[in-house]
Amino acid sequence: MSELNSEDAKIITLARSSRARNGAAEGAAVRDETGRTYAATSVDLPSLRLSALKVAVAMAVSSGAEDLEAAAVVTAADAPDPSDVAAVRDLGPKAPVLVAGPDGTVRGTL
Repeated sequence: MSELNSEDAKIITLARSSRARNGAAEGAAVRDETGRTYAATSVDLPSLRLSALKVAVAMAVSSGAEDLEAAAVVTAADAPDPSDVAAVRDLGPKAPVLVAGPDGTVRGTL
């Protein structure tokens, strides 16, 4: 895989640190059209379960973002759930979704 640009490396770092800080199964971060970033973790409550990507997209939307430039998810799973990628596509149809392991190694781009 080619070298990541600094902005993509930043959202992976944000996703990793959020995941580690909260001890969550997943961490994610998105970058909107103005360069603002939103980092989130998965939510696993008895009455509310959300993936990290869905939380990050929701944070961007609720802050007024109109498009996404990129998204990243850090997970031990092989790939994010298709509905998570669909949430990213709803706001950023062309945004690459970087999938990284817990160590930050990028395993693929969707």
